[in-house]
Amino acid sequence: HIHTTTTQKMSGKGKGGRGKKGGKATSRSAKAGLQFPVGRMARYLRKGGYANRIGAGAPVYLAAVLEYLCAEILELAGNAARDNKKHRIVPRFLQLAVRNDEELNKLLGGVTIASGGVLPKIHDVLLPKKAEK
Repeated sequence: HIHTTTTQKMSGKGKGGRGKKGGKATSRSAKAGLQFPVGRMARYLRKGGYANRIGAGAPVYLAAVLEYLCAEILELAGNAARDNKKHRIVPRFLQLAVRNDEELNKLLGGVTIASGGVLPKIHDVLLPKKAEK
């Protein structure tokens, strides 16, 4: 008489080696691979009174879009800072980044950036005339 031990296959839940057991809670931002807070976006959408109900994907999408815009502006502002041999991004570089980019300029057309200054441009009429020969 040979005694055999049979290992039972568990269904979906239980000790089926699925996922981390009792580990730390994973934030929705981490699940989506984002830096921006998905939970906070969800709260703002709920409290903002934009709609009676908010889908699960809406705050994730919103966080992703805002993160992309932020990364885009910071990338361009960082380049502007490097062009001016500076290591710190100041409002001036944000202004230069936004106004030199066609799409960002259109998006932020009615926005004033405090301490941003203006783009350097001298009108052709004001330049000294060429010596005619």
